[in-house]
Amino acid sequence: MRTRLVLAGVAAIVIVALIGVTVADGLLVDLMWFTALGYRRVFTITLAAEVAIFVCVWLIAFSAIAASGLIAVRLSHDRERLRVVRRTEQVTEVTLPELIRALGDRVPWKFIVVAVAAVLAVFAAQSEAGSWDVYLKAFNGVPFDLKDPAFGRDIGFFIFQLPFWQELRDLFLMVLVLTAAVTGAIYWARGGIDFRESPPLISRACTAHASILLGLLFLQRAMNYWLARYELTLHSNGVVFGLRYVDQILWKPGLWVLVALALVAAAICVANVRERGLRLPVAAAIVVFVPSLIMSLLQPAIERLWVKPDELRVEEPYLRRNIDLTRRAYQIDGVDVKPFVGMGRLTPATLGQDSATIRNIRLWDPRPLIATYQQLQEIRLYYSFQDVDIDRYWLDDNETEVMLAARELNVELLPQTAQTWVNRHLKFTHGYGLVMSPVNTKDQEGLPVLYIKNIPPQSSVGIDVAQPGLYYGTLPDNYVIVKAQTPEFDYPKGNANVFDYYKGNGGVPVSGLLRRLLFAYYYRDVNLLVTQTIVPGSRILFRRNIVDRVARLAPFLNQDHDPYLVVHDGGLYWIIDTYTVSDHYPYSQRNTLGINYIRNSVKVVVNAYTGDTDFYVADPEDPVILTWQRIYPGVFKDLRDMPADLRRHIRYPEDFFLIQAETYATYHMTDPAVFYNREDLWSFPKENYADETTLMQPYYVIMRLPGEQHAEYILMLPMVPQGRDNMIAWMAARCDGDDYGHLFEFQFSKDKLFYGPYQIQARINQNPEISQQYSLWNQMGSKVILGNLLVIPVEDSLLYVEPLYIRAQNGQLPELERVIASYGDRTVMGENLELTLAALFKGQEHITPPTVAKTGPVSRPETQLAAAQAESTANHGGKVPGGVASASDRYARALQALRAGDWTQFGSEMQKLGAALGPTGSNR
Repeated sequence: MRTRLVLAGVAAIVIVALIGVTVADGLLVDLMWFTALGYRRVFTITLAAEVAIFVCVWLIAFSAIAASGLIAVRLSHDRERLRVVRRTEQVTEVTLPELIRALGDRVPWKFIVVAVAAVLAVFAAQSEAGSWDVYLKAFNGVPFDLKDPAFGRDIGFFIFQLPFWQELRDLFLMVLVLTAAVTGAIYWARGGIDFRESPPLISRACTAHASILLGLLFLQRAMNYWLARYELTLHSNGVVFGLRYVDQILWKPGLWVLVALALVAAAICVANVRERGLRLPVAAAIVVFVPSLIMSLLQPAIERLWVKPDELRVEEPYLRRNIDLTRRAYQIDGVDVKPFVGMGRLTPATLGQDSATIRNIRLWDPRPLIATYQQLQEIRLYYSFQDVDIDRYWLDDNETEVMLAARELNVELLPQTAQTWVNRHLKFTHGYGLVMSPVNTKDQEGLPVLYIKNIPPQSSVGIDVAQPGLYYGTLPDNYVIVKAQTPEFDYPKGNANVFDYYKGNGGVPVSGLLRRLLFAYYYRDVNLLVTQTIVPGSRILFRRNIVDRVARLAPFLNQDHDPYLVVHDGGLYWIIDTYTVSDHYPYSQRNTLGINYIRNSVKVVVNAYTGDTDFYVADPEDPVILTWQRIYPGVFKDLRDMPADLRRHIRYPEDFFLIQAETYATYHMTDPAVFYNREDLWSFPKENYADETTLMQPYYVIMRLPGEQHAEYILMLPMVPQGRDNMIAWMAARCDGDDYGHLFEFQFSKDKLFYGPYQIQARINQNPEISQQYSLWNQMGSKVILGNLLVIPVEDSLLYVEPLYIRAQNGQLPELERVIASYGDRTVMGENLELTLAALFKGQEHITPPTVAKTGPVSRPETQLAAAQAESTANHGGKVPGGVASASDRYARALQALRAGDWTQFGSEMQKLGAALGPTGSNR
């Protein structure tokens, strides 16, 4: 027995030592990593908070459990055993309590109690230390300077202090349950409770002890009732989110009554220490739970008799609170609502006035485009494009929308024979460069025109990529050693490879026995300890996945799903939008993610070569980010400190806009009566892609908003009435300049039908010429893919544009084959956007622009012009009239402007052409 105890003790010591070494190793690695990035203060403040919370909670839990347990040991001594003699002495089996009593003083009760208390307290403390952010926010919260209408408290109390008090309430209950469990186990083991009798026999000492614990439980209930008053603003009955009429007249005062009754019940339980019976504890329970039950029964009666017969009038003030505070919490209270009458008429001239909008209509859908990029530009099997980003660059002083993707290196794609430790961690360390193309053009084969391509990067538009190395990106983390004895693979060049050494300062120094030992244990990789390639100056780059990187530096920030790559000052940078969120904003409706407050407070910039990470505050009026700035001084920078060229690439984040649009679909209704009846609910429109129906996602476009003078970069999304497909409005968020973040709603007239994207898609599918062409392509071993159907507001009209791609049935190279456009009652398909728009407005301004053949290719403009000249010559006795000769020049100029994308010049020349031709060029 003694040998077994010794072995068990040794095993326990070894296990504790291993846990200690693992924790210490992780902390040291974290310390070095945070220090290398310049965020040592973040690490120390967070660690200090966790340790302080752990120690305090452990001491409280240990003291409570140990004190109660030791008291139970003392009160259940042999002299204090049950007052009755068991009536079953003839039973021969030995029970655990009998065995323990037989051992007598040889059982180290005090040691057992202290040990059990210490272990259980660790679980409580560890759980609570994980909520360090709740504690830090509670003690550093910045007020919102807005009071809730029900209790007159600052909103900051609900965001920062209420979660803290809820945490303490739950901790109180956890410690109380653990204490009661240990105490009851001791009384049972030492014979103070006998469950073999009916009813169970309980000693007087145990009854007194249980009375004290029950009194503490009622104190916890009193605390719970007090907090439940504020939680009334955070629940819903389906009509109102937050405190409502029945809460105001019943539960708000009723919970105060329950607080008082719970305190009375606690006092009754304490009084039972002297009486040591069941009468007083039962009375205490009745004092608290019977009134609570009565109020629970009163609630449906009040709702049925007073609320339901006149619910709108009764709940109206609470509905107003719900509407106003939800709009404020989601930052949609400042949406600028403008009418969109839709009475405009598009002509080549109006298109010319919006040339920037037309020039930047996006014809490439990110979904098929990534497959095209992969086929054309991955170059080698180990390179990978993970995502296609959309951004804008200033080329020749024009804001131009482009699509781009980072060429990352995925070591998992190396051949199995090349999956060596040296290749994975020393040789293949980084991706290389990017691919970029405009959103609106294609080459003669239907492939994107590449602005930046190949390895090393080659740019046709003057965008310099001097440092194309991608050591940090979106792929899963894989640590690498740089500045080692052997050079790294840099990029492929023909049949050979180019090798180089890392020239940055990223990562953590790894040379030296102690550091190598630390990282070898951290990664459970002995190669780090025995390799000869690590030399003085070598560095280890880890946590290279940018999402994981930001999450470790700032776990209190939620991240957007789409980090995007930016070329800046010759280098590559990732920009990640992050959010501060809460689920405790009073009266604000929770969304499907469970939150009811959100701000796009921080823009994070990560250098793809060095890993340097900067946090820029984008919303300095958000009290939540101001609180974190107070907790971590010096960590966050002002957005104005971001380099000016980099700041031109920030955009309104898609996730934030989606959440706002989803909420606005209901909460654009500000009239309580309309809101109550849900008379004007909106939803997102549907679209088809790859034979599947999905909800349309927001899309970035460069366009001139109605009533504005200049085109700008915006994020927009059409809206449709719930359950219907026609458009009712469209929302937009500005991305440029000082007006960044300004939200618009362009509200359609309800007296006119505006086709929604799904309806336009149906019209396209029903067009006999287009559907016939679909069938021909599909029968020829190709697969037709329809891209994003974009709704483009131009002046006071809507233009619908959809790209069409063709991919071989067994291929992975989609090509942009046609562009479909729809306006009014016309839908046409052409080889490119220019010819499609010319065909769409055929017959306007008394001209005959290029048209679309019904089953064949688009007619060439030169052919049409020659036919017109021939016809006119015949009508004038073989002579070419001067008007037609002049029209030839006009038409040539218009065609040149069309191909150059100069819609202003195109519209002007078309008008002059129409005047020159007169009746000759009119439709017959």
